[in-house]
Amino acid sequence: MNIVEEMAIAAGLPVPPVYIIPESSINAFAAGFSADDAVIGLNQGTIDLLNREELQGVVAHEFSHILNGDMRINLRLIALLHGILFIGMIGYGLMRINMFSRGRSNNGNALLFLGIGLTVVGYAGTFFGNLIKAAVSRQREYLADASAVQFTRSPNGIADALKKIGGLEAGSTIEQPAANEASHMFFGQIRQFFSLMATHPPLEERIQAIQPGWKGTIKSGSNSTASQPNQVSGLHAGAASESLQPANFNISAAEQSLTARIGQADLNAARKSLADLPASLTDAARDPFDARALIYALLVDHDNKIASLQLKIIENQAQTGIHERVTLFLPALAGTHKSAALTLLEIALPTLKQLSSHQYHVFKTNVLELIVADTEVDIFEWVLHRMLIKVLDAHFGGNPASLFRKSYRLRQVSNDVYLVLATLARYSPYGEAALRRGLKSLHLEPNKLQLASFDYHHINEALSRLERLKPQHKQQLVDALVETAAEDGEINFEERALLTGICATLDVPVPPAV
Repeated sequence: MNIVEEMAIAAGLPVPPVYIIPESSINAFAAGFSADDAVIGLNQGTIDLLNREELQGVVAHEFSHILNGDMRINLRLIALLHGILFIGMIGYGLMRINMFSRGRSNNGNALLFLGIGLTVVGYAGTFFGNLIKAAVSRQREYLADASAVQFTRSPNGIADALKKIGGLEAGSTIEQPAANEASHMFFGQIRQFFSLMATHPPLEERIQAIQPGWKGTIKSGSNSTASQPNQVSGLHAGAASESLQPANFNISAAEQSLTARIGQADLNAARKSLADLPASLTDAARDPFDARALIYALLVDHDNKIASLQLKIIENQAQTGIHERVTLFLPALAGTHKSAALTLLEIALPTLKQLSSHQYHVFKTNVLELIVADTEVDIFEWVLHRMLIKVLDAHFGGNPASLFRKSYRLRQVSNDVYLVLATLARYSPYGEAALRRGLKSLHLEPNKLQLASFDYHHINEALSRLERLKPQHKQQLVDALVETAAEDGEINFEERALLTGICATLDVPVPPAV
């Protein structure tokens, strides 16, 4: 959990729930439609047999699948292949109908030929579809391996994990037969297939792509265990450690830019931010009951009069026992900076997904009442609410965004772009110069420069249109926001919080500079 939390915070992504697969082999997967509903699964063998560096390499590999949109591709491949197979199943059904109705229908031959035709199309299509799925999966695995190297700034973790797979009798196999349909979603090959049907490149090729200087071989089928590295010859752990982007990987410039978002410095910063938090608060963020109390406590105002009103709301409307936990957390939070509060929120988000629908409805209502208790909404309260709604509403059956909404280009929503940049620039020491820098990066020239005070109504209205920007334009906007915030070389809490809320709404990772 520590490794997953560190990686998520460094990547600027919501912390995903983590599940254990009761298998003794070394494997893992990431699944979901987007970063908001992503989950990571790890085999018990992965946790038992890998050291921290190797486990970090595997987790980084899975996070790259989340960042690069591979999860959605994987789910579409499953749906597409089942759709083609369904044609064959219909054909097979028609042939069975023909067999049982022979002699009672004048259309028997026509039904038979139609059934045969659909069966041939369906099963032949499934065969060739599996070939395509395997080819796509192999390329995405190379990209994920390269990303893991860039995320961790070390090729050794993921390379040594692959070597341990090769030295383990169970390897990366998954015993559950239902796993075959999702074979392309796993970290390692779950079954033995001939090369064209293999969803993953051979272990030797993956290792050599990560560590070009490695000259070893994998003794497949050995009775070794991961604790016996002598079964894998030529393990040069330090080989090519300086090669953070091996030439073996065929990755586009855009993908290289994306995979470079996380670096060792960011992982170290994420690790430090977690280590600096009081253990009582991080433990609370991981418990469904205490997580609600922790979020309520984060919203309790410093003004005693407003705080009394908020505590009364919690006592009257929250679940029995929550009020006592809130009062217990308040002293620990008193010495915690608001930036640490955002980290606690990120840790708590996957925990809150464990609530029942009724519990979430009550929790969401109480959060809103606590926010407006003082009739004002500050930046921290706005960000907390945006992140909760963004990540949790869809999980609990909120209204999903329409797939057929019109997409915008930056020029079409230039007024909204100006508003978010001007609001962000308000909190920069350089004000108008920061705004000018952000606008210049987008090649926008306003008639006059005017900073905007934070108004959550106006920001929400602007973001409702900006979240419909085309993906490449969202990235350009986020880059412009970073340019604006970084005018003075530093990013203060207000700037970071605004960027976090805006990125959550746009469904893009928070930039590592934040």
